[in-house]
Amino acid sequence: MRFLLSTLLLVISISVSAQELNTLTDDGTYLSSNKKDSVSSSHKEIPKGLKVWTIDERFGERTMALPDTMPHMYMNSIFTTGLRGEYNTLGNLGSPRSNRIFIDRSAADQFIFTQPYDYFLTPVSQFQFTNTLSPITNISYNQCGDRTNGEDHLKALFAVNAGKKLGVGFKFDYLYGRGYYASQSTSHFNYTMYGSYLGDRYSAHLLMSTNHQKVAENGGITDDRYITHPEIFEDNFNSDEIPTVFEENWNRNDNQHIFFSHRYSLGFTRKVKMTEDEIKARKFAIESQKENAAKKAKDEARKKAKEEGKDFDEDNYKEEKTFAGRPDDAKIAGNEPPKQDDKKGDDGRIKLDKAAADSLMAQAPKGEAVDTTWMKDEYVPVTSFIHTLKFDNYKRIYQAYQTPDDYYANQYYDTQTYSGDSIYDVTKHYAVKNTFAIALLEGFNKWAKAGLRAFVTSDLRHFTLPDSVGGTNTYNEHNLSVGGQLIKTQGSTLHYNVTAETWLTGEDAGQLKIDANADLNFKLFKDTVTLAARAFFYRQNPTFYYRHYHSKHYWWDNSLDKEIHTRIEGLFSLKRTRTKLRVAIDDLKNYTYFAQQYSITDDYSRSGNTVSVKQESGNISLITLQLSQDFTLGPLNWENQITYQKSSNEDVLPVPLVNVYTNLYLHFKIAKVLSVDLGGDLRYFTKYKALDYSPALNQFTVQDNGDNNVETGNYPIVNVYANMHLKHTRFFVMMSHVNASNGNYFLTPHYPINSRLFRFGVSWNFFN
Repeated sequence: MRFLLSTLLLVISISVSAQELNTLTDDGTYLSSNKKDSVSSSHKEIPKGLKVWTIDERFGERTMALPDTMPHMYMNSIFTTGLRGEYNTLGNLGSPRSNRIFIDRSAADQFIFTQPYDYFLTPVSQFQFTNTLSPITNISYNQCGDRTNGEDHLKALFAVNAGKKLGVGFKFDYLYGRGYYASQSTSHFNYTMYGSYLGDRYSAHLLMSTNHQKVAENGGITDDRYITHPEIFEDNFNSDEIPTVFEENWNRNDNQHIFFSHRYSLGFTRKVKMTEDEIKARKFAIESQKENAAKKAKDEARKKAKEEGKDFDEDNYKEEKTFAGRPDDAKIAGNEPPKQDDKKGDDGRIKLDKAAADSLMAQAPKGEAVDTTWMKDEYVPVTSFIHTLKFDNYKRIYQAYQTPDDYYANQYYDTQTYSGDSIYDVTKHYAVKNTFAIALLEGFNKWAKAGLRAFVTSDLRHFTLPDSVGGTNTYNEHNLSVGGQLIKTQGSTLHYNVTAETWLTGEDAGQLKIDANADLNFKLFKDTVTLAARAFFYRQNPTFYYRHYHSKHYWWDNSLDKEIHTRIEGLFSLKRTRTKLRVAIDDLKNYTYFAQQYSITDDYSRSGNTVSVKQESGNISLITLQLSQDFTLGPLNWENQITYQKSSNEDVLPVPLVNVYTNLYLHFKIAKVLSVDLGGDLRYFTKYKALDYSPALNQFTVQDNGDNNVETGNYPIVNVYANMHLKHTRFFVMMSHVNASNGNYFLTPHYPINSRLFRFGVSWNFFN
């Protein structure tokens, strides 16, 4: 029934989207070339488009981005394991995850319990704000299975602008994975509202969201041989019949977020050419005004003829060719719009020749006026005053009714109200962060080759943990930091950014963070070469829950040294050959991590579970080499990414030696409108002692079981798919894990992935 409903929605989306044809421009604008839309009986092009950008959390600085409407690899966007399968998960949609590629792991947040759900939760720095020429609605849905064990994921986005400067929208996201193994369901809910105002002198961004994650924890299957050697059992077990360690155990996270960034800029105004999109909008407005004026003149002529008792000749009526106070066919310098093949600069504006750039009057012969129809006033900010506010509120509950009595080694207080070991661990956290900055902006004259910023940040953090007698302990941490930034983003050849921040007072006093990155772009043998480098030095306090955590079975108050993490990273890219080589070297001192230990019982269950915080005082080095290489031969495409990692201490920082993703497909069109990618892809990594998972802590942990540590990997996972795109609609059909058989298909120890599944997904846009 659900498949039929999905198919019906697909048919509706195709019929609607067939009305319009979209093009993504180089500057990230999503344009429609539909010529059937009009405000009258005549056919004119209505400019439609969508621009998106992300913002920097500290300064609210905008960075243009591509909208989430790209058809390529859409079929893999549904997986918790990531676009290229680089994440380890517990197997189910929306379950916690951890990246196998160390250099791609995000830094630890203060509230660590929501980080394993970064597939579902979008940080401020990755959220896409919108500016649209007409209201846009996007609906996305994918599913597999049935009402007993299937997966459903529904997303909706609506965005609209009130004029050029004010844009608002909302996003709704609901994920429900029932789980193919017992006690494994996930249910996530997100609702986000956002708005932006982009004025010449004042600009602002507002983002508000509420999130809820509920995950049933089964502790993994009791015996891995149900997957690796099912032939030793007398009965054939379905996946949901395989015994698991837990029943009636849940992790719940509720969190709310407010982010507000605004700035006021001082500067000056200058004349510049319009972009192609702005020219289209201006032409449409002019044509509409002309049409309205002509209609009004004709109505007045008809009325006048009626008053004079004359017949009005509808067919032979000719209105006067006047518009905006001048003859419509007047020849005035600059009246013609720029040609479409004129070259555009980095900012999207049509480049002027030198004479025109020197002076607007250079466009006109002596004695003639200059028409500024295709020019606009541009406000050039010189100095900006910036304020950013971020408020985060979290609550995490771990609740269990049926935990085996001997599963945990320690018990710190008693809350038993049900049979078995009942657990109700609660922790809360809120944080208020204010940043004040002043920026001298780059580009306001030819000598300003870089921007300079200075900032001060106040960070107030509050935590609540249970105590041993039924009450609560509270912790307050207030930190003050200062820093500066030197940045160059304009131009096409060289860009760089150096940011430094140090903490003066509070729990984090003495911390230091220095980030530096640069890229150089140049032509070589008809190719574009990019050389990029990044380096950082962090001296940081371990986050709060490494220092303090209280629960029924885990308890610590640690005094930890500051972690020191240094990285040097380089990227070499050739655009024409589609080659990217990434090299990184990490050095870590006082690396802090969770370690989990337990015993395996005779019936292959687990007992004596403990989780502790450990800190490796010695230096750990890690080298990473990553090669991305794509090939095309006619309709045949082959995309590859191979990552090599080597850790000097695999017991503390385990990573797979080799991680591979490869995607082989045919790209072709049906009836010149339906774009199809038909093929298969593969994920593979070599065996290693992968991170374990602790349900009671909701965190991935290093295995600390000595000779009983478990290896995962050396098992390919293959999907076959047809990924399609028709105008505004993306959709796919897929058979995931098509090679499912007896084998070691675990990403996380004791948590098998799903077997062979048929999947379907669709995403469509409506421009109203």
